[in-house]
Amino acid sequence: MNLAQKLESKNLLVFNLVLIGVIFGFSLAFLSFTCSTPKTKFIAQAQENPANPVIVSENDLAVAIGLQNAFNAVADKVLPSVVELRTVSVRRQTLPNFNGIPWEFFFGPRDRSPDSREREYRSQGLGSGIIVRHKDGVYYALTNHHVIDNTSEIRITTRNGNEYPAEVVGKDERKDLALVSFKTNDSYPLAALGDSDTVRVGDWAIAMGNPLGHQFSFSVTMGIVSAVGRTGGPGGNINDFIQTDAPINQGNSGGPLVNIRGEVIGINTWIASPTGGGNVGLGFAIPINNAKRSIDEFISSGAVSYGWLGVQLNEPGKETTTALGLDGKRGALASQVFLGSPADKGGIAPGDFITHVDGKEIRGVNQLTMMVGDLRPGDRAAFTVIRDGASRDIQVRIEARTDEVVSDSKKLWPGVHIVPLSNELKETLKLDKDAQGLYVAQILTNSPADIIGLRQGDLITSINGENIKDLPAYYKLLREKTAKELWFGITRGGSSLETLRFKR
Repeated sequence: MNLAQKLESKNLLVFNLVLIGVIFGFSLAFLSFTCSTPKTKFIAQAQENPANPVIVSENDLAVAIGLQNAFNAVADKVLPSVVELRTVSVRRQTLPNFNGIPWEFFFGPRDRSPDSREREYRSQGLGSGIIVRHKDGVYYALTNHHVIDNTSEIRITTRNGNEYPAEVVGKDERKDLALVSFKTNDSYPLAALGDSDTVRVGDWAIAMGNPLGHQFSFSVTMGIVSAVGRTGGPGGNINDFIQTDAPINQGNSGGPLVNIRGEVIGINTWIASPTGGGNVGLGFAIPINNAKRSIDEFISSGAVSYGWLGVQLNEPGKETTTALGLDGKRGALASQVFLGSPADKGGIAPGDFITHVDGKEIRGVNQLTMMVGDLRPGDRAAFTVIRDGASRDIQVRIEARTDEVVSDSKKLWPGVHIVPLSNELKETLKLDKDAQGLYVAQILTNSPADIIGLRQGDLITSINGENIKDLPAYYKLLREKTAKELWFGITRGGSSLETLRFKR
């Protein structure tokens, strides 16, 4: 077959058609792929390695710019409401008059002005605040109690540089909150207060304030919410803190912690640091919901009123938990009850394990303390307790908490902390293996137990003449056999004794 015949054959025609189809298919697929793939461009190029540029897609770049715009918007919205607080504390100290010592030793003191040997010391402090209220030309800024405590002068500076004298409206040491006011006809925006109950771990967290001095005023730092419900703040602070890794330093105290919507979710309060002050990503803020009621009460009355239940709470150790059958339970143990308190009147007794308040679960002592404190005097609340292994609800009418009632240890019943006498404790105390009783771990000063002569280290073996075999029996006898009087049978130094009797 010659060449012309080969070119005109059917086989070659089929082959050509197939080849053309394959080429067309590849071309169409390539065109489709290039159209659907985002275009890329160089947005950064390392100077030390020009041949290896950093490439980001247009879509990723748009997301990053959108997030950046969100942070810009938050800063623009909130910073005009942030204030700097500069405080001055004044103290006087009497100086020794060394020049007059020989004269005064032989002839007595010279006549002099009472203030002639006093020197005035002035110390300055720095903090932050956030404007939350405005009424009749008066602005109110929320801050920390420790920022303004024991100060003689307070001056507020706004972001635009205006400065105003300020005064304390109200303060609350237990929650480390305070409200200060300043007067002006200038206009400042109020911060939007969010809902801290909706804060979740992983949320964006933006801290604002005045760290470390005037040159760093009105700084903004960013991180996430690292944890919620943290306890153990300094100075007995009773808040359930928001933890964040947004950098917080000295001077940030009282400034806002803000969410991505520009809403205040907390008040920056303290940091945990092994170096004693430097930020290591462990910052803590008071949830803003803990402050909302305080703001209103500061403005209306200058103080915060707390509800009072009248119990001393503790989180029981493993031995106590096991002895009372509370393994796996969450709550707080009412180890002592104030005589005549709302708890005593309502029927809560020592040894009751409180698990709920008005149906809300209690995770521990701090949460229960906060929940009771947030109840208003006169409110009635249902406390769910576990007693003798059974759950029951007890209705209690809350009263006002005052320093006088909470410090009256003479009414703290019975005034002794005890623990079961486990084998480990016997070994630690070097007691005989057959030793019996409940170990007295602590006696509360001026309490009934202290008055009748109970001492730390005693082993309680009976109450009002009835023997005690375990911890549940101790609390049962304490509830049912001590309405009129109380005395303990004890073992002390190998001798069996009875304490004095306490008449109720």
